[in-house]
Amino acid sequence: MEERYIRNLGALTEEECAALRGKRVFVAGCGGLGGYLIEMLLRIGVGSIRAADGDAFEASNLNRQLLSAPTLLGEKKAAAAAERAAAVNPEVRFEAVEEFVTEENARSLVRGCDAVLDALDNIPSRRILAQACADEGIPLVHGAICGWVAQAAVFMPGDGLLDTIYPEGVNLGSKASLSFTPPFCAAMQTALCVRLLTGRPVETGKLYYADLLTMDFESVR
Repeated sequence: MEERYIRNLGALTEEECAALRGKRVFVAGCGGLGGYLIEMLLRIGVGSIRAADGDAFEASNLNRQLLSAPTLLGEKKAAAAAERAAAVNPEVRFEAVEEFVTEENARSLVRGCDAVLDALDNIPSRRILAQACADEGIPLVHGAICGWVAQAAVFMPGDGLLDTIYPEGVNLGSKASLSFTPPFCAAMQTALCVRLLTGRPVETGKLYYADLLTMDFESVR
């Protein structure tokens, strides 16, 4: 057992840690949610990570995005993710793709992965990602934030649950995002993902919802 993973033991077994090192995960987005998801996956020891984002950093990202810095304004988020991965855990096989998730590339981006993490910021891209996961038979761990609120859920291939959360015609309103909401949401997503990857039971068809202003936490079927 490598020393860097010793503190995983007790919460995870040595066999589960070994299993994580053999898994591949795709992270869709390297912004507010994506940066924290990548960080948590790197540190817990997922062996292979692919991350995609075609965006570049701007000043409005600095209040919440782990990978951002004033010196990186104008730089590609995916490239910053690759640099962070090399610094945090060089043992992880990390692939950075400087592209947005589209209908043309979604299936190739998720193909061969054991789980997919949604760190996107719009509904159309989420629908494209969910369809690609359904086509490739891969579970999708959804996450979304707004202001003080975070939500997460596991969608199994073809269950159509994304459309239950985001019915046709619904539009996102506020783009408010605080510094602490993305890491909270990413923690929920990563926990669900680790349970999937290690073969622990994961309840699907349930939305985990947290309001950090009122400190109300719910799970909704």
